[in-house]
Order: sequence, then structure tokens, then C-alpha cells
Amino acid sequence: MTPTFTWRGDLTSAEVEALHAEGFDHAPLRGADWEGRLRRHSLGWVCARSADGSLTGFVNVAWDGGAHAFILDTVVAKAAHRRGVGVELIRTAAREARAAGCEWLHVDFEDKLHDFYITGCGFTPTPAGLIAL
Repeated sequence: MTPTFTWRGDLTSAEVEALHAEGFDHAPLRGADWEGRLRRHSLGWVCARSADGSLTGFVNVAWDGGAHAFILDTVVAKAAHRRGVGVELIRTAAREARAAGCEWLHVDFEDKLHDFYITGCGFTPTPAGLIAL
């Protein structure tokens, strides 16, 4: 069954942390305050939920308060990979960022995700810079 996608959907820090830990291959952090961070720093986020209500996908949309929005923490449960969940997360994020008046949606990613973001989601490759802190 197709998941439902909700902009600024209800979530708990524990369920986002569990999904993030699975997707990014780390142990869940105790006390991670996803709810607080999202509400303080994000334009919004997209939740994908399966028919049973479990969180199967998530993306955070941070912003500069003006024209620029930024994709962070795109993650899909392993059981839902290759079913279009990630693409729909990004599609929903782009639509909502546009509706909020943003003119640009930025993303950075590892090389292995090039086809997902460029081919699957329609981003245009651009040069960028990074400083490890």
C-alpha cells in the first residue's frame, strides 16, 4: 500500500531517531530532540507513514528565512526502499517550500546518491564547497 505524505506531520523524536539510525547506520541517540530542533530551525518536514501508521520516510527542510531552503536528513526505512518514497518526500518538500515563497531548494549528497537526487528528483548539479568543522 502507498504511504501517506504529510507536510509538518505529527511525529515523535523517538520515531525519527529510530528511522534516522536505521537509515544512516548508527545507534539511536538517547534524548535526541528532533521535535524541538525541527520546530526551532525548519521551514518544515515531510513524514511518510505506512498504512499501520509507522514512520517509513522523513525529510527535513531547513531554510534561511527567505528564498533558500535546504534538504537535510532524507531517510526511508529499508523495508520501503525502491518504492518511490524518497522521490515523493522530495517532491512534497519542493512543493511546500515553493508555496512558502522559497525560490531555491538546495541539497548536498554523497556520490552514491547522485542518480537519486539528479535523475530521480530533478535537481541540477552545481559546484559547491565544504569545510569540515
